Amino acid sequence: MEAINVVEWRDVTGQEIVHRWPEEGPGDITLGSQLVVRESQAAVFYRDGQALDVFGSGRHTLTALNLPLVQSIINVPFGGNTPFQTEVYFVNMRVFTDLKWGTPEPIIYRDKELDFVRLRSFGAYTMRVADPQLFVNMVVGTEHVYTQDQVQEWLRNFIVTRLTSTLGQTLDSILDLAEHYNDLGVAIKARVGEDFTRYGLELIDFLIAAITPPEEVAEMIDQRASMRGVGDMRQFLQFRTAQAIGDMPQSEGGGGAGGTAAIGAGLGAGVAMGGAMMEAMRDASRSDEQQAPPAAGAQPPAPQPAVGPQPTCPSCHQPVPGGARFCPNCGASLAPAQCECGEALPAGAKFCPGCGKQV
Repeated sequence: MEAINVVEWRDVTGQEIVHRWPEEGPGDITLGSQLVVRESQAAVFYRDGQALDVFGSGRHTLTALNLPLVQSIINVPFGGNTPFQTEVYFVNMRVFTDLKWGTPEPIIYRDKELDFVRLRSFGAYTMRVADPQLFVNMVVGTEHVYTQDQVQEWLRNFIVTRLTSTLGQTLDSILDLAEHYNDLGVAIKARVGEDFTRYGLELIDFLIAAITPPEEVAEMIDQRASMRGVGDMRQFLQFRTAQAIGDMPQSEGGGGAGGTAAIGAGLGAGVAMGGAMMEAMRDASRSDEQQAPPAAGAQPPAPQPAVGPQPTCPSCHQPVPGGARFCPNCGASLAPAQCECGEALPAGAKFCPGCGKQV
């Protein structure tokens, strides 16, 4: 095999982070061959699976001087011209921008205002290789190409895990999320940055684009904000009722008998709608008053007398007004029966409870 005199690599896709030369098997290089490393690259030299050196940008002549370990490996009697088998891993050292991350599945979050909420989140980050040899040894292995798409897929799990943990420790409610975006981003960047460093990477920027609940929860939050924006609910209902009454004749098609009927229908619908909504508001107000604790020094409400069943006539069994002495239906006396001893006799009694005499 003919020995290679120039070793270099140019990334035409802009997506490769690591490129192995040659792509398969070992390469034959003689001492004195030229290694060309560009400004945005680093080259990691391997022989027999062992990293010999890391070269920065520039043109390098491969000699025993800049590869000191080669001196003890090659056969010196051959004058240093004997080819030796090696691999070169070119590492792209530029900053990779606009890398995406996101939650593949919703995160279950305990919210103090909304109870349990499912959240999705996504954003972007920038990173670069800080330690080429460590990155190749720990991540790339023997692959001949390693792209930024592979990095995004692999690093996303770190980001999502740190996001879930940080949300639970930093945030009480997603309603307060806007003021905590910056704090969350800084906290997650610090934690994820430690994970990146272990593999020879440097996390430069980390951005959270959004943390959002499901659509149905977002709609409820919008409705809650709308209710607070209304202000005085009574005045708002009056305005909407008057507006609905004014719009109905135009929508029904003008004057005449049909217009008059439409006006009447509009008035009835408006009054009914206003009455129903006001009744609902009164019920809600009474419910709040019942649940609210009494103010300090306030007197408790007086107990209301219990309302018993309406009395009936013992003769015709029809209901009679309270305190009546005669039945308004049959005229029977409603005065309680008495024994000769003066003891009141219960209805249907056969003996006097006072003296025991048979009635």
